[in-house]
Amino acid sequence: MSIIGRIHSLETCGTVDGPGLRFVVFTQGCPLRCLYCHNPDCRELAGGSEVTVDELIAEICRYRSYLKGGGVTISGGEPLMQPAFVTELLKQCQALGLHTAIDTSGYIPVAIAKPALEYTDLVLLDIKSYDPTTYNHITSVSLEPTLNFARYLHQIHKPTWIRFVLVPGLTDAPDNVAGLAEFVSTLDNVERVEVLPFHKMGEYKWEALGYPYQLKETQPPTPELIANTVEQFQQRGLTVVAG
Repeated sequence: MSIIGRIHSLETCGTVDGPGLRFVVFTQGCPLRCLYCHNPDCRELAGGSEVTVDELIAEICRYRSYLKGGGVTISGGEPLMQPAFVTELLKQCQALGLHTAIDTSGYIPVAIAKPALEYTDLVLLDIKSYDPTTYNHITSVSLEPTLNFARYLHQIHKPTWIRFVLVPGLTDAPDNVAGLAEFVSTLDNVERVEVLPFHKMGEYKWEALGYPYQLKETQPPTPELIANTVEQFQQRGLTVVAG
């Protein structure tokens, strides 16, 4: 019997979640409560809709010819909250010759993530902050599991892109950026860092769900702030892309 999972939505021609053109599966459920989340409707594992791995593979195969040079990305939510479902989906995608990626917060015990990582070609690891207090303020959870996850990816030499959302007045403190840059520079599996400017595209979802949106007055980072942040990572010898 095909494994059943819960998903939020699908994106058939994604261009920002890994190399090339991507088929993106947004899974349901997330243990974080990020202040700037643009998919707050992914929070609850009981939400979304049920789908089997076989049904998803059939849908992916419809777009297979467009995915050469690209592949399939499992995002969320937090994909690794549904490890058996995600592992089987990644395994079948690799069997089709498709490049696979997971977009994750890393807030998952490594032992639970290991089976899925065996069938993952690339990890997109979101590190919201390097300062533990700021991280907890943003996410309502602890930073340490994510750092442990990052260290494990380094240990197994898993290709990784680090994603850092630049939020003025929240994550942009020079010491915070410098600390993250220094930590990432110790990981020789990291292929690049993506500095992602804060936006409020998901604010309307918060309002529709009745959630208080605390960043109403926060503006996107200026070009100067983005450039300064990129430079801090580059100074540690890292390849950086500003999204």
